[in-house]
Amino acid sequence: MEKFKEKSCIVTGAASGIGKSLMEALADRGAHVVATDINTDLLQKSVAAVPPGSGEVRARGLDVTDYDAFKALVEEVVAQNGQLDYIFNNAGIAFVGEVRDQNIDQWRKVLDVNLNGVVHGSLLAYWQMVRQGSGHIVNISSVEGLIPFPATVAYVTSKFGVMGLSEGLWVEGKDLGVNVSVVCPGFIKTPIFETSPMTRFDRQKFLKALSVWERFGISPDKCARLILKGVARNKAIIPVTPLAYIMWWLGRLSPSLLMNFVRRDFSKWRDKVRQENAR
Repeated sequence: MEKFKEKSCIVTGAASGIGKSLMEALADRGAHVVATDINTDLLQKSVAAVPPGSGEVRARGLDVTDYDAFKALVEEVVAQNGQLDYIFNNAGIAFVGEVRDQNIDQWRKVLDVNLNGVVHGSLLAYWQMVRQGSGHIVNISSVEGLIPFPATVAYVTSKFGVMGLSEGLWVEGKDLGVNVSVVCPGFIKTPIFETSPMTRFDRQKFLKALSVWERFGISPDKCARLILKGVARNKAIIPVTPLAYIMWWLGRLSPSLLMNFVRRDFSKWRDKVRQENAR
């Protein structure tokens, strides 16, 4: 895809999963990529594994919740490359468990990374891109930004917020030369639920319950290719996987029908995975 060749890009959460695949796919297309992650050791390994001959990839440690650090990074990229063409706000975390069992600190952490981190990256990139008169912001939401998925309600809240942020920026930025896309992946085969903290849920039983949905999943590499395809076409909303498309349309046609469908599915497995021991 020539659209990304020689373009200046930032990817957050690039040490693993979708972010790592986006970094690799952009490099393969000849982009200049600044790959960031809070896990600097894993990030360095991921960047070192990018095949020779690809576009330039530089690793930078970044906590997306640190606005000043994010601001300094954007300024560094602009100083080195002359401008910022693309930012992929991908970094995210999850906590698993029912709302009745979680505490406010868990909610704050999820919202700080998944929503505030995207706000930081979006605003800093937006202001720069408005000055340039061009640029593209790509925010990674989720199928959980489209449907009320249980057991990860803080995650759902953050991803719905990313949807609203992205759509609002699209409306304001379109006539200023700034494009905005929000990506809604369905189930992607990453280890997020294998590593996320869980409250009163048995991990193996939870993963087994999810297996019904995960059979519709795709690899991070395929996800990254589909994301870049949608971005190249300048699509405002990019559902990834057939499941995400189905849920998106069902939610638009009948939100109450979708909510009841998800509730009935949840009622089938919540007691099977729930542990009654105290937090």
